[in-house]
Amino acid sequence: MRHFDLVIIGTGSGNSILDPRFDDWNVAIVEKGVFGGTCLNVGCIPTKMFVHTADLANAPAAGARLGVDARLTGVRWPEVRDRIFGRIDPIAEGGRRYRAEECANVTVYAGEGRFVGSKRLAVSTGSGEDEVITADRFVLAAGSRPIVPDVVGIEQVGFHTNEDVMRLAELPRRMVILGSGFVATEFAHVFGSFGVDVTLVARSDLLLRGQDLDVATRFTELAERRWDVRRNRKAVRAERDGDVTRLHLEGPDGAEVVEGEALLVAVGRRPNSDLLNLGATGVTTHPDGRVVVDCHQRTEVDGIYALGDLSSPYQLKHVANHEARVVQHNLLHPDAPVSTDHRFVPHAVFSSPQVASVGLTEQQARARGVRYVTATQQYAGIAYGWAMEDTTGFCKLLADPADGRLLGAHIIGPQAPTLIQPLVQAMHFGLDARSMARGQYWIHPSMPELVENALLNLPLDD
Repeated sequence: MRHFDLVIIGTGSGNSILDPRFDDWNVAIVEKGVFGGTCLNVGCIPTKMFVHTADLANAPAAGARLGVDARLTGVRWPEVRDRIFGRIDPIAEGGRRYRAEECANVTVYAGEGRFVGSKRLAVSTGSGEDEVITADRFVLAAGSRPIVPDVVGIEQVGFHTNEDVMRLAELPRRMVILGSGFVATEFAHVFGSFGVDVTLVARSDLLLRGQDLDVATRFTELAERRWDVRRNRKAVRAERDGDVTRLHLEGPDGAEVVEGEALLVAVGRRPNSDLLNLGATGVTTHPDGRVVVDCHQRTEVDGIYALGDLSSPYQLKHVANHEARVVQHNLLHPDAPVSTDHRFVPHAVFSSPQVASVGLTEQQARARGVRYVTATQQYAGIAYGWAMEDTTGFCKLLADPADGRLLGAHIIGPQAPTLIQPLVQAMHFGLDARSMARGQYWIHPSMPELVENALLNLPLDD
């Protein structure tokens, strides 16, 4: 039985913990899937490469109102797909090879790990027998996986998730997407821009229902102009007829059926904690499966840390990276631990239109009894918005009327994830709205004037 100073389970953000300061540690890395984790292989990075391509494919249609006559003559799907994974796959393999072959102090186990006792991990090696390893410290960074909804027949008909839909052999003529969140709406944009007829099935009344109500409402209105959106629908049964998948729905007007050559399931993700048999080592989980950690990313078991989708309420790569840096420091300096900072966590949806948000929504502020004022600036009200002829996007801010501190920021429209960043910075460093708006130059005419004007519109106390 081999003993290590540190075992890391998962090679997403967990892999980034190891730097030269760990060169004298005896380390094991356990990975049951592809090296590099969700973000690199089936999440953030390849999806945004597809989104950028989809934006280009969608551009000719947007040019008509500007007097530009352009048309899309075709999308060479195999070339699009292979260009993206021709870059991603070598990075994943290179990362594995580096750890396995060039890091003398690191042992890489390609297999699934399950705890069989206190700080004892059995790793499936593929030889038919598990190898049990032990360690003084563990980092649990095993991520999450797609949720498969309880729909009769769905396992039998064959469906896709984000983990395989980007590698389709060819584009389907029609695609049914079950879901209404980040993943569902981003892929609706991608495949819809590539000429696929998209049907989006949502259980709720709004798409992106976790956003501020004004943003979710506007996004839903715009989505219904692009895709066949079925709201307030429950999927109850799936069946396959030749090359066609049929999804039977129940909704406000009774039963109905949608169909397509491909079915994408995008209803959320669940932590992989249930795959690790954590109870055997004394680690506990929340009811939703997230590993219980304190502000230092420590579990209830001394020497065992957790990070990322496995433990965090934020299934976001930038959060996992932040938590990995906290774990890294605390491994090296256990007597002087640092805490994670989840106060101002931004997120973005790279659909069409783009959406970005940080802080409280108006609904959350009202529910918590927080005193606030709000202001909204339309893209159509700034010069660069005139250039784009954007009549639907806006920036909405919430602030404390007494001191002008920002409480929340929500943007829907072109480059929303970029425009949100100075607002994240202001919230993090306590910059009030007046100082932010008046204490610096804003390039004219440029899109950041959207933020400037929204700040100036806030009805703050004198």
